[in-house]
Amino acid sequence: MSNIYFTITGLNHYYGNEFLEKEMVVYLKKDKDNEYDKEAISVNLAGLGKIGYVANSPYTVLGESYSAGRLYDKIEDEAQGKIKFILDKGVVCELVE
Repeated sequence: MSNIYFTITGLNHYYGNEFLEKEMVVYLKKDKDNEYDKEAISVNLAGLGKIGYVANSPYTVLGESYSAGRLYDKIEDEAQGKIKFILDKGVVCELVE
């Protein structure tokens, strides 16, 4: 299977992105109780909890990233990713299989 990338968005609603580093591991969890998005996937860090969400809008998905809707059925209830690019508009990660 080819590499699957996703964008973390909403970082400024939590802790920002200044502390993030390339190759850090992030933890994905399907947010089944999200009243706004039935395909929401939260992005979490050990010790902090939720730091954002997998982008699910054409305006927030960067580059060749999968949207949360595309990613939702490709992962179990929980998965992991590694940070690859830290940009002003979001953080691009690679899904870890």
